[in-house]
Amino acid sequence: MNAPVTLITGANRGIGRATAERLARDGHHVVGLARHAPDDGFPGEFVQVDLLDALQTERVLADLAARHSFDHVVNNAGLTTSSTLEQTSPQELDRILALNMRAPMQCVQACLPAMKRKGRGAIVNIASRALLGMARRTAYAGAKSGLLGFTRTWALELGPHGITVNAVAPGPVLTELYANNNPMDEETARRFVERIPLRRMGRPEDIAGSIAFFLSDDARFVTGQVLYACGGLSVGAAPL
Repeated sequence: MNAPVTLITGANRGIGRATAERLARDGHHVVGLARHAPDDGFPGEFVQVDLLDALQTERVLADLAARHSFDHVVNNAGLTTSSTLEQTSPQELDRILALNMRAPMQCVQACLPAMKRKGRGAIVNIASRALLGMARRTAYAGAKSGLLGFTRTWALELGPHGITVNAVAPGPVLTELYANNNPMDEETARRFVERIPLRRMGRPEDIAGSIAFFLSDDARFVTGQVLYACGGLSVGAAPL
């Protein structure tokens, strides 16, 4: 059996890189996309692309779809800011929506013909606990809520083709993106960790494991779902 071919966006660091390494170990041929190439190599094929540029993204995806018969898509690339409602500009909102919603749609559209031909496949959208509501995240929470809407809608549309669509919504994970948008001194960080039922921050590898599950045969009867990988922080906030 040929190795599954999996597209991962934002694959150069953090959750995306951890997922690429996990899936490569699991036998996937990984195709990673990001604006900057990793400094220390990559466990698969890596292509530089600015996903904020719709035309550049279209060209790169068309080339990849011509060369690969994709089985899976992991829409991981994301962008956030720390703005209140009053501070959020239309330009900021457009950038957040472009990377968190428009680019995932383009990636799935490009890979979908191959997945339909095979009659199977899996799409995993990386959302965020912020979709439940979070101060200073107007644009980001809105975009990630929209990505969850994509997930449920695509699950309905693609289910008849044997394609599953699910979302993973991470909570606090120790990545560069999280640290930049959530600066905390040592005492603030200690108090925050005490609010997490598991009493620790997440690691990129924790999220990679959840993604790997949704791409595995163990999840072939699971679609349209969101998994909050947050150490229990969403308990009491997420709907049943």
